[in-house]
Amino acid sequence: MSGKALVTGGAGFIGSHLVDRLIDDDWEVLAVDDLSKGHLDRLAEARQIGPVHFHQLDIRTAEFGEAVRRFAPDVIHHLAAQSGVRPSVEDPMFDAEVNVLGTINVLQAAAQSEVQRVVFASSGGAMFGEVPADPVTEDAPAFPDSPYGISKKIVEDYFRYFRQVAGIDYLILALGNVYGPRQDPHGEAGVVAIFTRLMLDGTRPLIHGDGEQARDYVFIDDIVDAFARAGEIGGGLRLNIGTGRATSVNDLYSLIAGAAGYDGSPEHGPAKDGDLARSVLDAAAAKAHLGWESWTELEAGIAKTVEAFRI
Repeated sequence: MSGKALVTGGAGFIGSHLVDRLIDDDWEVLAVDDLSKGHLDRLAEARQIGPVHFHQLDIRTAEFGEAVRRFAPDVIHHLAAQSGVRPSVEDPMFDAEVNVLGTINVLQAAAQSEVQRVVFASSGGAMFGEVPADPVTEDAPAFPDSPYGISKKIVEDYFRYFRQVAGIDYLILALGNVYGPRQDPHGEAGVVAIFTRLMLDGTRPLIHGDGEQARDYVFIDDIVDAFARAGEIGGGLRLNIGTGRATSVNDLYSLIAGAAGYDGSPEHGPAKDGDLARSVLDAAAAKAHLGWESWTELEAGIAKTVEAFRI
């Protein structure tokens, strides 16, 4: 399938990689981003290869709806968000404005423009909160413990509502910890990007707590493959997108240090308040529904990421 796709957050880390993939798959793409965190230069290569348009817009505005109407996409990939747990705790009102009201505006625009399908980037870790030893499945109880996780949970009901009243198909992808080239190492970014940048700069990284916190790290190429498949299939579901493998921060540190040629030891500081001890996703449903599974081994993904950061 190909056609016209709109990507919110299209100049962001995941969004820009998705634009690359969509262009490779012969889609015409409109990337929308307010550039509060996105970077337009991430789209430079895609804009040289295929039909990529860009609008600097806030998804909460009426102008966004007008941009959707004019472009008339077949599919919207909705990745624009307030994406930090800590900022959501500090300002839950802003988090809700962007993640809840902004998503409602996206869905209203989709309904008014008769968009076929919306694919939404949710969060597996923030959605479920603390999980047991086994990888968590989609039917596990969701008890998010941050405003960010709560906002991701709330909007699922809006997706179901708009499917019922406006016929908009959707697929919600609950992502594991995404890493890879182009991830911003500043602010509340992914630990892979933070550690990589510090090690390459010869700076000693900080590990919060004992470093035994376990996460499910998914390489960016695998993530955008899930979005590409979801844009063609839909189905009105929430699917976990993860590897099902737990990696501690200590083990992750060792992998990055090896790839970066860094022989220093980490600094240890106090644990972050509310930091989950374990977050690992069972993606069997994504394999059954989308034919998707992660294929990039963590060591290979880390090597590609470190190499990209060297450039």
